[in-house]
Amino acid sequence: MLELPTAADVADAARAISGVALRTPLITSPELDAITGARVFLKPETLQRTGSFKFRGAYNRLSRIPDDHKSAGVVAMSSGNHALGVATAAKLLGIRATNLMPIDSPATKRERTAAAGAEVVLFDREKDDRVAMAHAIAKERGAVVVPPYDDFFIMAGQGTVGREIVEDLGKLNLTPDAVFFPCGGGGLLAGSALAIHEQAPSTDLYSVEPEEFDDHARSFIAGERLANHKASGSLCDGLLVSTPGELTFSINKRHVAGGLVVSDDEVRRAVAFAFRELKLVVEPSGTAALAALLGKRIDVRGQTVVAVLTGGNVDPTLFANLIS
Repeated sequence: MLELPTAADVADAARAISGVALRTPLITSPELDAITGARVFLKPETLQRTGSFKFRGAYNRLSRIPDDHKSAGVVAMSSGNHALGVATAAKLLGIRATNLMPIDSPATKRERTAAAGAEVVLFDREKDDRVAMAHAIAKERGAVVVPPYDDFFIMAGQGTVGREIVEDLGKLNLTPDAVFFPCGGGGLLAGSALAIHEQAPSTDLYSVEPEEFDDHARSFIAGERLANHKASGSLCDGLLVSTPGELTFSINKRHVAGGLVVSDDEVRRAVAFAFRELKLVVEPSGTAALAALLGKRIDVRGQTVVAVLTGGNVDPTLFANLIS
């Protein structure tokens, strides 16, 4: 039996990260409303500590490590945002952190992770088994492995995004008809699904993935976890996961209405739109949900919808090219 979190665990995570993680606002754009015909709210986790939602789950997970185990440290695997979240959480909690990062991850993410005090170990997406590498290091040191998504406390921590969405819309006497999430391993989607459907069971939830990396979209149709055929080759470096997580898919297959797919060109336009209309710096992976709305993947006319902007850690040179 898989041990899966519940909405109560998301509520517990909200208490654990309170005062450490930021409660990001919901923002609106008249231009986006006009394009979609909907009342659209955006959840800018670009403003979150470390520049992405990943800090929420990382801090919740690391804060659960007993004091007598902290000296052995933690080992994480990430293309960047989870690594940075773990490094920052570890620094706050006095824990040694090691992060396995792909050699093609943005330099700014690697540099910021190291600057936060973590050891960075590089691997090749195409050739190396990052999970095996992480467990080998952890075994040698007696450290705790902190997965990027397939973890009880990680999912609960990420789910505070969904909890805040429902609570803050409730203050406006609104209930979301649909919420869109950029999706890599599915931890944000799973945790948020638990929180949202506890309060708003009729809300439709959608994963959004880049073309050729639509493992969730295909898995939802098949009813089982399917793998991607490629390991790299998209602007959305933070969403390039081989297959949905075992724990995350166990939740998402029961809660998610469907999976959507966007192209790199649509992502480029979304990055530029966020900069031009919202005055926000959003990395390509972080704009997938916005790209789905701009590309009208689902007819949301007349609805109240939310798109999560998951991160803003983008290489400056790439960003300049995307918005030009």
